[in-house]
Formats: sequence, structure tokens, C-alpha cells
Amino acid sequence: MEIAMVDERHVQQAMAKTALPAIGTCAHDGYLEPARKDWEGHPLPRLAEAGRLHYVCYDVHEFQRLGVPGTARGDHGAVVFSHGFSEFAAKYGEMVWYFLLAGFSVCVLEHRGHGYSARDVADDEIVYIDDWRRYVADLEKFTRKVARAYAHGGQLALFAHSMGGGIAAAMLERYPNAVDRAVLSSPMIKANTGAPNWLAATVCGAACDLGHAKAMAPGQHRFTPVIDGKDHEGACPARIEWYTKLRVANTHYQTCPASNAWVREAVRISHAILRERMCERIDVPVLMFQAGNDHWVSNAAEDVFAELVGRDGGDISVERVPGSVHEIFSMPNAVVAPYLQRIFRWLQSAEPVTVLP
Repeated sequence: MEIAMVDERHVQQAMAKTALPAIGTCAHDGYLEPARKDWEGHPLPRLAEAGRLHYVCYDVHEFQRLGVPGTARGDHGAVVFSHGFSEFAAKYGEMVWYFLLAGFSVCVLEHRGHGYSARDVADDEIVYIDDWRRYVADLEKFTRKVARAYAHGGQLALFAHSMGGGIAAAMLERYPNAVDRAVLSSPMIKANTGAPNWLAATVCGAACDLGHAKAMAPGQHRFTPVIDGKDHEGACPARIEWYTKLRVANTHYQTCPASNAWVREAVRISHAILRERMCERIDVPVLMFQAGNDHWVSNAAEDVFAELVGRDGGDISVERVPGSVHEIFSMPNAVVAPYLQRIFRWLQSAEPVTVLP
């Protein structure tokens, strides 16, 4: 399908004038009680204040009643968005617009410690999680309790980026029937922590043992509105500026440094995802995108994951986007448009995905 991309020179203006008012008419905010048990039924560690998780869902039926030019006919089900580290639902407004135009309802969960979801740390800029299993159990509960209804009896798919992609991969392994298909975009199968991961886990784990689990991890920094061009080389400048302005305007969106506990759990979830017996449990089709110029997550680890999932008939396809930064959806339209077209064709297709050898 042809995608009516926003003007990449004036993203903020295009979103404010057209996309945001339209998606706002079909947006439904809500809060979800967090999961209490992991995938094996074991109780998750108790928190002093459990808090609720914030989400936003967009109903394609309500959107289609607006008669927006270029809107696809029919209902293709719903897609759960699982966002990345220090991200939030509003950042995905442009992506929500495209998915609605393509005929999908969209359900975005703000992971614990992000956006308007519960925090477990006094400093709201620090991203903290006590146990990676909590992320996974919460995402599964959201898909089951909230998102499935937005599929209106049709397909429930997953679009997961970076940290959210790692959480999603772990969920696919542990809850095989949570979704029907999954798109993993630059998934955090293994984070690039800036040091060998065994060393990062050892240092941050020791800090946790000494009572500093919620403290900022070594090498982290606080939120700043200054855009570092090295992190976004080749990306669409107007998109990066829009993301930054969203964060400047709302303190809920200014999460930035990882806590010691988050780094420890990021390494732990990586080991858990890459266990061969767990990879073999994934039994839904997976489409995975790799960013060619990704320095936040490991492409090599993604390759290992794909190989393990693809053994014994696992249904996975890998597409590399040469020269792309980590956030593929932040690239210029010449990259984003075919990326989206590939996703939509795949989600709408009943044909089997090519299996890796």
C-alpha cells in the first residue's frame, strides 16, 4: 500500500495540524494493575508501592469514521507497541498515525518506570526495574487484558523496539499464545552497555548488593535538551527535534539515566532470551529488523537469536536496513516508507515467512 508520509521537513507542524488531532479522536487512556506472577506462576518480588501502568489505545473503527484520505479499508486487527528505553507513548504518535491509516488499532503500554506508569524510584529521571520478569509479565497481561479486545476478534500483533523488543522476545518465549505475529525492530537481545556486559553486570550488581540499586549507573547522564548529532547521524533532523520537544514539554518524558539495577537486569534478560531451549519455544511468525548503524544494541546477538529461533522450523525473517540508526522510524522518509510498507504487507499477509537456514 502507498503510505502518505508526513512532510519530513516539518514533522512537528504536520503532526500538530493533521495527525495528532485525528488520532486523538480515537485515543483511550487507561491504567492497568501490574502483574503479580511470572510466566511459571511464581510470585514476583513485592514492591513497596506497586502502582499502576499507563497505556493508550487507538480504535481503528473510530478512526475510520473520520474519513481521512488514504485510510485503508477494513480492519486488520490490533498491534501492541512495546517501546524502548526512556521512551513513552506520545513519542510514537507518528507511527500510530501510519498504523491507523493502514487499518490497525494500536495499543501502547508505557513500561514500568516510563511515561505516566508507576515509578519505584524517587528520582523520576532514573529508569529502574527490580526484576526483568516484571516487564515481561506486565506486557503479557496488557496484551491479554486490554489489547486483545481492540483486535475485534482478528489478529493481535506486536511492534516492539529496542528495550521493548527484548521484553517482547522474552514474552514470545514464555507466553507462546500472547500474540499472533511479532515485528521486532532493533530489539535489545543484547544491550551495548559501553563495557563488556559481564563487567557491567558485575559492577552494577555489586552496587545493588551494597544498597545502590536505584542509583544512577556509571557512565549515565541526566536528561538534556541538547541533541547529540553523533547519536542520530543520518536520521531525519525534524523527527529528532520533535521527539526532543515532547520531552522538554513534559517532565514525565525526561527519563534518561539507567539505574544500577536496570543495567543488571538488562544483562540478565539477554542471557535469558538467548537460551536455546527458550528460543525454540517461539511458535509465531517473527519479522526482525536490524539497523545497519546501531551502536545501542548488538546486531551479532540478534543474528544468534534469529538462528536459534529458526532451528527446527521456527518462522523468522531478518531484514537489515543499511546505514540506519537504532531508531529506524526516525530516519528520512526514503527509509521509513519502505520499512513501513514491509511491515504492513507482512502483517496483512497470510503467507508463511521465509525461514532462515
